[in-house]
Amino acid sequence: MTIAIFGNTFSPTVLDILNTIFSYFNHRNVQLIVDRQLLAYYQKNFAQPSNLKHTIDNDDFQADFSLSVGGDGTFLNTAARIGPKNIPIMGINTGRLGFLTDVSVDEIEKALDAIMHHQISYEERTLLKVEVSDGSKIDYPYVLNDVAILKQDSASMLNIITCLNDEAVHAYYSDGLIVSTPTGSTAYSMSAGGPLLVPQAQNIILTPVASHSLTVRPLVIPDDWKIDLEVRSRTGNYQLTLDGRTIILDQNKKVRISKAEYKIRVAKQLNHTFFDSLKSKLMWGLDKRN
Repeated sequence: MTIAIFGNTFSPTVLDILNTIFSYFNHRNVQLIVDRQLLAYYQKNFAQPSNLKHTIDNDDFQADFSLSVGGDGTFLNTAARIGPKNIPIMGINTGRLGFLTDVSVDEIEKALDAIMHHQISYEERTLLKVEVSDGSKIDYPYVLNDVAILKQDSASMLNIITCLNDEAVHAYYSDGLIVSTPTGSTAYSMSAGGPLLVPQAQNIILTPVASHSLTVRPLVIPDDWKIDLEVRSRTGNYQLTLDGRTIILDQNKKVRISKAEYKIRVAKQLNHTFFDSLKSKLMWGLDKRN
């Protein structure tokens, strides 16, 4: 078995976790490949692990399994590196919330045992693809969480003209619009008042940010619909954010969002469910009267 390891390069906790992972696999029939930047961070404090097969320098690699060590942002970056390879990703949490990275520090060895004994469940997570009308290249045009149209350097609202399957449905006057997957329903969209969806839902959420209307609410649509967005801004440009990766576009450039042609496989320990995460991390359904 070959396991690819990715992680953030600023948290000291990551170093301790990497030591645990390297030690665990040291005498097992597992080959490790590690992101070069992560390994360089590790080697500032420790020697190179003996069971390292090679480093990962770009996206040209293969593995049977992958570990993402960090928070949800690290997991999203790992998903971008994995791309369409269909390699399962298990997240080990060192962040504050860790909704995607649901293996806690004190569960690491238990989770690694589960990997070795094939006691893992897998969830197929939908991604969205983003295209710009003039054909402008986006380095990685896919998102696991969300796409956000936001204003830039202005206190003025945006006018976001929205078409669904070529039908003009609404012009949002707001600070922005979030287009979210079910996975992203617990992220930015939720903060803006969007609904929660189970990861298996075949839907997309459109959630306005600070809409200047009392009657405009988040909208849930089928995930095979096409979304076309045309933005009008007082500054003449706007901000397009893809899972935290930001680019600035001229308002003459339209955006199309559609379901991606591949999915990301999220690996979880058995008996770790979406509702467990909702309750433990977001305090969903908490009733202090009980």
